[in-house]
Amino acid sequence: MRRPQGRDHDRGREYGRGHEYRRDRGHGRPSGGRPAGRPQGIRDGLAGELRRMDGASYGGYKSLLGSWAMPGFTLEVIRGQSDPYAPPARVALRVPAEEAGFPADLWESPVRRRALASYLARRAAEAADHRSLRVDAGGQEVLERSSCLVDARDGAVTLRLGVDLPGHGRRIDGHAAEHVLCGLLPKVVERALRYTALDADDVRAFADAVEDSDALRSALPGLGLVAFVADGAVLPRRSGVDDRPAAGGGIVPFASPEELRVSVDLPHAGTVTGMGVREGVTLIVGGGFHGKSTLLRALETGIWDHVPGDGRELVVARPDTVKIRSEDGRRVERVDVHAFVDHLPSGADTTDFRTDNASGSTSQAASLCEAVEAGARVLLIDEDTAATNLMIRDARMQALVAKEREPLTPFVDLVRSLHRDHGVSTVLVMGGSGDYMEVADQVLMMDAYLPSDVTARARQLAAVPTGRTAEAESFPGIAHRRPDPGSLDTSVRGRSRIRARGDDALTFGEHDVDLRAVEQIADARQVVGIGLALELMVRRGYVDGDRTLAEALDLLDGDLADGAHRLLAVRDEDFALPRRHEVAAALNRLRGLRVLGRPATPQP
Repeated sequence: MRRPQGRDHDRGREYGRGHEYRRDRGHGRPSGGRPAGRPQGIRDGLAGELRRMDGASYGGYKSLLGSWAMPGFTLEVIRGQSDPYAPPARVALRVPAEEAGFPADLWESPVRRRALASYLARRAAEAADHRSLRVDAGGQEVLERSSCLVDARDGAVTLRLGVDLPGHGRRIDGHAAEHVLCGLLPKVVERALRYTALDADDVRAFADAVEDSDALRSALPGLGLVAFVADGAVLPRRSGVDDRPAAGGGIVPFASPEELRVSVDLPHAGTVTGMGVREGVTLIVGGGFHGKSTLLRALETGIWDHVPGDGRELVVARPDTVKIRSEDGRRVERVDVHAFVDHLPSGADTTDFRTDNASGSTSQAASLCEAVEAGARVLLIDEDTAATNLMIRDARMQALVAKEREPLTPFVDLVRSLHRDHGVSTVLVMGGSGDYMEVADQVLMMDAYLPSDVTARARQLAAVPTGRTAEAESFPGIAHRRPDPGSLDTSVRGRSRIRARGDDALTFGEHDVDLRAVEQIADARQVVGIGLALELMVRRGYVDGDRTLAEALDLLDGDLADGAHRLLAVRDEDFALPRRHEVAAALNRLRGLRVLGRPATPQP
């Protein structure tokens, strides 16, 4: 099975005959020797070993576990493949600094290391264009991934990938395996993981673009902004399942209104201009199909850096930005939602609210409170995916249904207090309710994908009374919860189970966590990262029954700041680092979650 055919297979039989692979390219030693300074445990002679294994039981591949000397790099077999139909083997290609040869300015900071690793993973995926090799290179976002890491000490490179080990049924195809491990993998190293094989200008341009994006995002708080959209940015995507920039005629580059144009100096791009979205309450209005949701979606993904050519390289949002939506049927575990939901006909205590089947309004209320509990300071809401009855109750409905008969307090009456009293800004897409004009600090109108500042006109309209009365004066302090570590168990029949099911579901122990409403997850590998982060929080005692969720997430942030190494200590898998906000969202949707004690509101 999976045996190369024809000419490729013949090359695989011939490649490596008459010599063994050694650590130093071009100046090896006789097969019985060991190059000076080689770490203990690195074996020679992988090609010969594979030829000797030809025809043996497939389980014999397990004997390859460990490290092997290869030309200019070390091949480590981390995890074997139990049979030809099982998940691929996991291997690591470790290229020392002197072989990789990347200048220090490409890996001297965490941001540039992440950019360089992302670039190398993409080049490796191109070089590994073979059905037996699987490299996780990612999509439009530049995330830190376990698939490729650059050492902060010296610039050494490690690439992790999956390898389908060839077999004849349940027998080892040693010659095809030799072609894959001793022929294809060295070519990946030679073509993608050595500086001399790459376009130096292209590598540096990639790293510079990511560093500019990160610098722009870091500048937002000092400018009093929650987001920035560069002039000339391309916001529309090709389709709902293709995140590449839209192409062809009719694409309108973004252009900031003069009233909102901001200039920012960046390390490499110099001075850039664009629209600054200010702190406070921002309303995005306009007719249908004129770009309201497209703009919000760009802000939603502005928490991540993007590859050059994406069109959104300089569209950024603060890292603590969270998209909120309604989510019928989700579980809610002991969340204080009384700011939004009170005096239910059932008599349920909404300061300590739980349900296995939330409605659209209660799910959105819970998600908003959970987001702020986890540290969100910017909320994004689109009326298309929001619960209408939680967003607004107009004057006529207030006249028809008395407040004492309505358990819901609409968001329009709490959004200003969220910013004034708690420092949480909100950006809303709203096309159907003018009542939000009264509470907005700035109002943008999208017209044929171009924005204009209509704040002054909106205030004139808002000055005309509608007869509506506010139903709340302030948003109370967020109540903090203490998760029970015993409810975060990943074990199933004695083995830990963490698995992504696409980019919208996580299998965590015995539970499947529905993440469809967690819209800022970048791809399926980040779902794995979320599961590993949850397990790490329990393993390291961050979730201990005494700490609040926010305190546990603060400790997790320290691990995530160290990069993928901490999660690799949990399990060597293909994953991308998540934010604390997606980790918290998954925890809150875990149907086995238990919370200890009542939610507690910090005293001023």
